[in-house]
Amino acid sequence: MATEETRVLLLIDDEPAQSRIVSTLAAREGWRSLTVESCEAALEALAGPEGHEIDAVLLDQRVAGDAACDFIRGIKAERAEIAVLMLTASTSPLLAVEAMRAGALDYLIKPVAPERLLSALRTASRVQTPRDELQPLAEKLPSVLEFDAMVGTDTHFRTALAKAATAARGHGHVLVEGESGTGKEMLLRAIQHASTRSKAPVQLVNCAGVAVQTLESLLFGHEKGAFAGAFNRQEGYFQQCDGGTILLDEIDQVDPVIQDRLADILETGIVRPTGAAHGFKIDIRVLAASDMPLANEVEEGRFSKALYEQISETRIILPPLRERAGDIPALTRYFLSKIGELEGFSHHSIADSGLSLLEAFDWPGNVRQLQTVLFRACVHEQREALTAHSFPHLSELLGDADRGESRARGLGVLLYQNDGNLRPLEEIEADIIRLAIGHYQGKMTEVARRLGIGRSTLYRKLSDLGIDNAA
Repeated sequence: MATEETRVLLLIDDEPAQSRIVSTLAAREGWRSLTVESCEAALEALAGPEGHEIDAVLLDQRVAGDAACDFIRGIKAERAEIAVLMLTASTSPLLAVEAMRAGALDYLIKPVAPERLLSALRTASRVQTPRDELQPLAEKLPSVLEFDAMVGTDTHFRTALAKAATAARGHGHVLVEGESGTGKEMLLRAIQHASTRSKAPVQLVNCAGVAVQTLESLLFGHEKGAFAGAFNRQEGYFQQCDGGTILLDEIDQVDPVIQDRLADILETGIVRPTGAAHGFKIDIRVLAASDMPLANEVEEGRFSKALYEQISETRIILPPLRERAGDIPALTRYFLSKIGELEGFSHHSIADSGLSLLEAFDWPGNVRQLQTVLFRACVHEQREALTAHSFPHLSELLGDADRGESRARGLGVLLYQNDGNLRPLEEIEADIIRLAIGHYQGKMTEVARRLGIGRSTLYRKLSDLGIDNAA
């Protein structure tokens, strides 16, 4: 295998323009690309003099056609250590499932965003480490737009949602801050969907990894001949979305030059395309998201104070998943229900051994990472219930640490045995009664009231189940 500094990517693609773009992006991450135009040529390259240096394969599914999964399976059979990525125009979850079961590490949908491709290549560069299971696969599930579908009972999370729901009914700009993967983009979409501008034009822009001139043209537009390569006039999103909303994700990554232009536009309500002699009056609402606390960035001189003051009329902070661990069971069951609705998937439940494992992890990638781990587990698990064995990479990361504390964090009653089958109802009922007695400190009248039964019925059950009421 090549060293980290000389990683080699075998690109199977017969579109020269796309090959050049992918090769250029891959070079940013230290990859050297070998490009072939057919699967046959790819097999020859793998068997050739440079074959042992190839670390990853990126296959355009169109080249292989219906045989793509068989081709992936063949590569993995010969070279299990090679990371295989598939690029496709299909949005079918069934194809994603088939590709991953065949051995693909990731599945990229065209047109793939530069940062999404780079993220997949970063995953491929460390495919032999256990974290390869924990990378983003967010596009496999549809985006949720309603506030009611955002799962969680954590106080700080519910406060953030309540603030967002209030902001949705207003007209001011909104800033959502939080770590990557906490659901900022989903919240922006929910705000827009519930706003008075929900039927007006909307555009999402991910500001990370986009060249300054490209982002300027996307947002503000340009006139023909405004700069080298400006062969035609381009209308920017601010004009296209007049009367509507622009969602600016990762606004903390915006170049200072564009920050200043944004601040001026939001102050004056006038956008002037690059190279234009005059501007256009517009009515735009900006919903922005940042991975970084922007107040700190302003203090350090890395973010425009004027722009921050404009977009932070309402400021919402989403807590990381590690600070709302009590929501993991509900989030897990929600994601499993959504995954089970996808074509090619069956519905899965989760055993307590699996849930305890999920609760023990600190989730640096937050809710998006949890979704990804569950998606991968559902792809590969043939049994109905996901157990600890369904998350081998997660188990390897956590080791043999005692995870009994999950009961104290709210799991409470175990529903499944380790083989994935439900425990007998009598055992579950006994655990619930023990839990209630402990929770209400042995106050049997309160225990009976909370369980919705009479005191005499409670004492009869204690006797039948062999429970000491001092338990």
